[in-house]
Amino acid sequence: MSEDHYFSAQPASADERRTISVSLAGRELELETAGGVFSPGHVDLGTQVLLRTVPEPRGRVLDLGCGWGPLALTAALRAPDAVVTAVDVNQRALDLLRRNVARVGARHPLAPIEAVAADEVDPHARYDTIWSNPPIRVGKDALHALLRTWLPRLAPGGEAYLVIQKNLGADSLAKWLSAQAPDAGWGAVEKIASAKGFRVLRVDAA
Repeated sequence: MSEDHYFSAQPASADERRTISVSLAGRELELETAGGVFSPGHVDLGTQVLLRTVPEPRGRVLDLGCGWGPLALTAALRAPDAVVTAVDVNQRALDLLRRNVARVGARHPLAPIEAVAADEVDPHARYDTIWSNPPIRVGKDALHALLRTWLPRLAPGGEAYLVIQKNLGADSLAKWLSAQAPDAGWGAVEKIASAKGFRVLRVDAA
């Protein structure tokens, strides 16, 4: 694989911006993307499956691994009274999301979205809703560390929803999550949907 992964902090590929047409939360939008981020040409299939499955977001929402913003923007459109934090290691993705927030917010009611790197997030912040299409290709150890960091930040009664491709280890990840609970800081794990080769997992707060 190229060294220029979408989970690189500073992608090496040319930062060539373009707009794409997407449908999010029942709205047709023109959004900005670029190479060097995850799924720059469209809303990827896993994210589509997740968005068709999850209930309405509520309260403080976390988009973990936000990319150019389809999950964060959908949450902010569907729940304009929420507060959305979007986290990614990729600085280009964060810049794209900030620009897309300005684009969408100019035309539609939108919950506030803060697009930040992980080390910029208040470590004491807790979330009622976590949505994530996590970066499976970052490797198992890094993925486990990512989930151990963020899933314990669910507020009491909170829920996390993760979408993982079946052939990239969705079932083994579900088993690992269940085996870690509740000592790792989260509660019950349930597979709630399966479509197009993807699994959607719900993880409850501890």
